[in-house]
Amino acid sequence: MSAVDWAGFVVALISIIGSVAIGIKWLVKHYLNELKPNGGSSLKDSVNRLERQVEEIYRILLTKRK
Repeated sequence: MSAVDWAGFVVALISIIGSVAIGIKWLVKHYLNELKPNGGSSLKDSVNRLERQVEEIYRILLTKRK
């Protein structure tokens, strides 16, 4: 292979690696946004609501036993 072929190969390889890195960065950014409370629509908000509801159910069950 000539120097031009090697240069083309290296550029193509760098482009592919760069595209994959940008894709991973985008995914991580959006997954992390789901784990932060944002006022109601994130996964973290849903988990917090479920935890509060379960705690309320426990309180109701404990007061009925007494």
